[in-house]
Amino acid sequence: MLGSTQHVQAVLDDVKTASIPEAEKALFAFVDQLNDAPGDVRREDVERLKAAGWSDEAVYDAVSVCALFNFYNRWIDGTGVQGLSPAMYERSGKRMAAGGYLPAPPPGSPPKSGGEPER
Repeated sequence: MLGSTQHVQAVLDDVKTASIPEAEKALFAFVDQLNDAPGDVRREDVERLKAAGWSDEAVYDAVSVCALFNFYNRWIDGTGVQGLSPAMYERSGKRMAAGGYLPAPPPGSPPKSGGEPER
């Protein structure tokens, strides 16, 4: 979905009709259920994801990311922290697409040469 705001918007509008693989549709449906009715998630829901091709690790990661975003959203709502402007979200998205969740290097620092990124 990287690089296509129309593709992302299609998923946000209706994941069922978006042009994404069925496995991703199953994952998004599971995350929706986890957000909307977490107490209703059952083993069968996880088994459906596994049948769609997702590993135990991928399901664990999806649950963890969903839970963390719920935590952060509630923390932000409760503390009054303001979100970024749309331009800053776009800039942040481009940075993360290029380098993941690693922080941006300080201005004027020399580029790293190969090897593993610092963590």
